[in-house]
Amino acid sequence: MSASEPLPPANPPDRRHEVTRADLPLHCPLPQDSLWNLHPRIYLPIEESGEERCPYCGTVYVLVDR
Repeated sequence: MSASEPLPPANPPDRRHEVTRADLPLHCPLPQDSLWNLHPRIYLPIEESGEERCPYCGTVYVLVDR
């Protein structure tokens, strides 16, 4: 990303990630998230519910291989 490119919104309303058991333990933000967009790391207990929402940024995570 160059300095002239606009940054994506910090919390897009449709931010949704599908994750697998290989991604566990699940935490937000994910390693590939932009540094400017980070909040404190929080672990999300997705194993039982199959879907969790991050209380900081609102990202929804869905476990696809339950």
